[in-house]
Amino acid sequence: MTRFSLKSLIFSYYRGNTVLFFFGCILWLSSQSFALAADVYRLNPGDKLEITVWQEEDLKQEVVVLPDGTISFPLVGHVAAAGKTTEDLVSLLRERLSKFIPDSQINVRLLAAEGNMIYIAGEVAHPGAFVMKRPTNIIQALSMAGGLTTFAKKNDIIVLRSETDGRNKSLPFEYGDIEDGKNIESNILLQSGDTIVVP
Repeated sequence: MTRFSLKSLIFSYYRGNTVLFFFGCILWLSSQSFALAADVYRLNPGDKLEITVWQEEDLKQEVVVLPDGTISFPLVGHVAAAGKTTEDLVSLLRERLSKFIPDSQINVRLLAAEGNMIYIAGEVAHPGAFVMKRPTNIIQALSMAGGLTTFAKKNDIIVLRSETDGRNKSLPFEYGDIEDGKNIESNILLQSGDTIVVP
């Protein structure tokens, strides 16, 4: 009887550790995915940043990317930030500061991605502007807006996107296909500035 209880205890111990290890792996992978997304995120007007320069406490600043895509920083003035990663901005600031502070150690931290906006118009429960706090596809965005109304033409949805060259393009999206498990690849990740129109 004692042997059986000991065996059961050992089995439970290893099973518990296996479960903990499994969930630990999931959490680690999730954190790595989040870190990767943060690394490739490109700044938008409205984003809030914290900028620090090592051993230069007076240069610690919280700044917002302005509507024209720039930030203002002591000694260097206005710097283009929109469209850049935080690492890109670090390199640019280091270059601009080099004549004042050689070999400066700069850190740029994204405090709030308030400029990472999409817009949803038409036959949804709650049309408006929405902040994307994580990678978001079309279905997820429509869910953020409360879903389609009963009058929505779900197979005539379009995504309006502005290209870097200033041109606009229209991406068709058929909600009915997704419901039927078809054309899943059309459920694309949205980009900042995209507008979903639901007729």
